[in-house]
Amino acid sequence: QVQVVESGGGFVQAGGSLRLSCTASGSIRSISLMAWYRQAPGKQRELVASITRGRITNYADSVKGRFTISRDTGKVDLQMNSLKSEDTAVYYCNAVDYYTGVGYWGQGTQVTVSS
Repeated sequence: QVQVVESGGGFVQAGGSLRLSCTASGSIRSISLMAWYRQAPGKQRELVASITRGRITNYADSVKGRFTISRDTGKVDLQMNSLKSEDTAVYYCNAVDYYTGVGYWGQGTQVTVSS
């Protein structure tokens, strides 16, 4: 079992920056993929960025060049620069267990970007 908790959300003006952090606990050595998703009001949850154990990263086209994902054992961060109003959403951390394939979600953290 893995538990994940996000932190670092908040309110920022367009063009500003925020850094999100996600800390996992429990069976952290079994975690393979870690990722950040987001869900805006009235929209489906979407992948923002992911990172494998081997530090291979993947980004949504909408955030490429602005967001950077990084990880350490049991922790994944998302550095968000040049924020836009369309980045406003609840951001969720996801950690996938290598052995079971089960993905564990955090409770989410709100990011609000004013234009």
